[in-house]
Amino acid sequence: MSNHNLSRDEAATRSALITTHSYDVTLDVRDAEDPAVPGYLSTSTITFSATPGSATFLDFISGDVGSVVLNGQALDVGSVVDRDRIVLEGLAADNTVTVTGTALYSRSGEGMHRFVDPADGQCYLYTQYEPADSRRVFANFEQPDLKAEFTFHVIAPSGWEVASNGVELARTALTNDSSQWDFATTKRMSTYITTVLAGPYFKATDHWGTTLDDGTRLDVPLALFCRASMSKSFDADELFRLTKSGLAFFNDLFDYPYPWGKYDQAFVPEYNLGAMENPGLVTFTEKYVYASRATDAQYQARANTLMHEMAHMWFGDLVTMNWWDDLWLKESFADYMGTLGVDRATGWDTAWVNFANKRKAWAYLQDQLPTTHPIVADIPDLEAAKQNFDGITYAKGASVLKQLVAYVGFEAFIAGSRQYFRDHEFGNTSLQDLLQALGTASGRDLGEWARQWLQTSGISTISAGIVEDGGVLGAVTLSQEAIDPITGHQELRPHRLRLGVYEPDASGKLVRSESVEVDVSGPSTLVPELAGKPRPALLLVNDDDLSYAKVRLDPSSEDTVRTSLDKITDPMARALCWTALWDSARDGVTPAARYVAAVERFAPSETGIGVLLNVLGNASGAIERYVPVSARGQVRKDFLAVVAANIKAAVPGSDQQLAWARTLAEVSRNGDSELPFLRGILEGGTVIQGLAVDAELRWSLWQALSAQGQATRAELDRELQADRTASGREGHALATAAIPEVPVKAAAWDSAVNSTGLSNEILSATITGFAIGPGFMLEPYVEPYFECLERVWAERSIEIAGRIVRGLYPGAQDLADGMRPSEHPVLVRTDQWLQSHPDAPRALRRIIIEQRSHLLRALTAQAANG
Repeated sequence: MSNHNLSRDEAATRSALITTHSYDVTLDVRDAEDPAVPGYLSTSTITFSATPGSATFLDFISGDVGSVVLNGQALDVGSVVDRDRIVLEGLAADNTVTVTGTALYSRSGEGMHRFVDPADGQCYLYTQYEPADSRRVFANFEQPDLKAEFTFHVIAPSGWEVASNGVELARTALTNDSSQWDFATTKRMSTYITTVLAGPYFKATDHWGTTLDDGTRLDVPLALFCRASMSKSFDADELFRLTKSGLAFFNDLFDYPYPWGKYDQAFVPEYNLGAMENPGLVTFTEKYVYASRATDAQYQARANTLMHEMAHMWFGDLVTMNWWDDLWLKESFADYMGTLGVDRATGWDTAWVNFANKRKAWAYLQDQLPTTHPIVADIPDLEAAKQNFDGITYAKGASVLKQLVAYVGFEAFIAGSRQYFRDHEFGNTSLQDLLQALGTASGRDLGEWARQWLQTSGISTISAGIVEDGGVLGAVTLSQEAIDPITGHQELRPHRLRLGVYEPDASGKLVRSESVEVDVSGPSTLVPELAGKPRPALLLVNDDDLSYAKVRLDPSSEDTVRTSLDKITDPMARALCWTALWDSARDGVTPAARYVAAVERFAPSETGIGVLLNVLGNASGAIERYVPVSARGQVRKDFLAVVAANIKAAVPGSDQQLAWARTLAEVSRNGDSELPFLRGILEGGTVIQGLAVDAELRWSLWQALSAQGQATRAELDRELQADRTASGREGHALATAAIPEVPVKAAAWDSAVNSTGLSNEILSATITGFAIGPGFMLEPYVEPYFECLERVWAERSIEIAGRIVRGLYPGAQDLADGMRPSEHPVLVRTDQWLQSHPDAPRALRRIIIEQRSHLLRALTAQAANG
């Protein structure tokens, strides 16, 4: 049994005993290309101070430990190695420890991930550590507050590109086939943001510089990496352009020169995250390298991620939280700053619209789960930390920061941030450190604001109550409801928001004629500014999206939106109205079929591609989860007919056309009304002017046909032969697992649950394909699912176990006539498991509780709609 779930108390005890100074790490990956070699030699030399005579431990999740030398004395490995820890006793005031061992290559995206490119057979390595997987690569003190300087050396095949956080200082040939790379010592940083990249990567270089206020020159070498087989699709010039714009913007905004020397960015395969903020070498998922046609929304999302990670060079890397309770200190700020960077440093003008429409929707969903938590969370251990990279920490935190900026003013917010960097550079902080800096800059006591927004849970719902007489407004009252789901208490937060008054202009378009700024507090807030004015066509609460709250449209405004949504000219206002309709459908307040009808009516005229993609995805989810099964077939058929018509009607080659085509494939996984149209597109018999039927779209269409039993294994295999890429392999895995045949489902289940042969991305594709299918074919796996949970959690890494537990939960269920949602057999079985496993790992229970909540919401909406 492992002991690598480090607790907060253990970390605090260790940091009270020791202070880390430096690491010198050598990794020998020269044999990585041989699949029979499971690991590599890792040598870590650490200098640290300690309380004399005390004892502590190192972290090292390894294949074996070869030697441990403490202050010149070789220790007995059998005595000091305790599973994933190395015990160090009798410490001196100043210590040096060297650990050698075999670290293991990963197929899960944790630690040192090894990937073999199916396109050319080349081997690629990269590391990913957050929150605590550097100990899978080298022995260390794995917690964020034990910062140190790091010097890395890597031995690898001579023809490879190798990179790390520091600049390359030397490259020395060791044999005809292998060389050693030596990298510059870094400034003080946490273990989880160290990194190594090695393989035959394609590399592009550039440079950025600026003159600082004191007249000195800041020069930053730039590099970009991707797999060699993807280099033809790698738009390096555009990425360099965005990188330079971002560095210029953040250097000026933060008034603190970029502190990490070089700025490399690598796009790597089978990545578990969108990106990771390793100083000097940021890693991204290579899904951001678009080999197939991508929409403008996808390019903007990539730019947002690029800016998010760049902001981390200050928020998170320069200044780091003491422990994962304050994860928001880096992620919420980076999420806010990423959107701000796109808005102010690029050519896009819809960054905040997409934030409101997509990012905040994630937060709203997460904040209505029973497992929601305060932005400043209680994180007792590393498993809990892993689970808290969620919509609360990222999107709610960023939304609340946007509200804070409206509350204290942008200039004060930035002034406080600048002081925060200067006061805590290369150190660690907690909530109070940031509040002190922002409070000083703004002249406001932020203690109560922080309590209400950062230390409570749940989402406020704000609605407008209107009294009118003969078309003239009387009293307009904003009502707030906000129950903290953890405490069960009302938590009525302060909101600074705007009320938008929208009227038709001479052309019939709905435009804003007035905006009223309101401070909402308590359960009810009167808005006297609107009394005596004509009743508007649309009164939009939280116009411009300043605050974090669900909005309920008043009846008259809702009627306007449902008849005239396409006439609202402002993109942000239109996005907020879409969100209000979606929240109403998800909450069972209005029938989900009405949301689908609104999408059918207004989506064809939606100009914002990010908004269009989101509402089309919502419509698909509404059909399959919230529309009662008795009506679902007809609603789906009608929707697919609209989708097919709009593929033909959209401007040829437009993003809108591609969005409709992708939706056709997604929805057709569950319905067969447009399958001949799909096959016609695939085989060329149906030609849609401007529609690029490239690899990504082809696999989506094949997956739909496969899920409906209209594609043979031979056809799928031929498609794979034509697309021998990593994404092609994933597309094939999903399509084959989706075949509605009993033996296919059994094989997919077995490979996901009982085998360790699948890498992280192929596992996810297999799980997704398995879960598509008729209920009678998946029902036999309900009981095996609950029976395997503890075994899977114990045997797999938390990343892989999480994918299995979340992805295979039998949540695609429907409500039978006369059945109450709580009586559904899957909900009953879930409750039985939770009640009988009170001591199961908290992170495992959290996933089960969340999946149960999603299912209950779907069944409740079906009941309400029925």
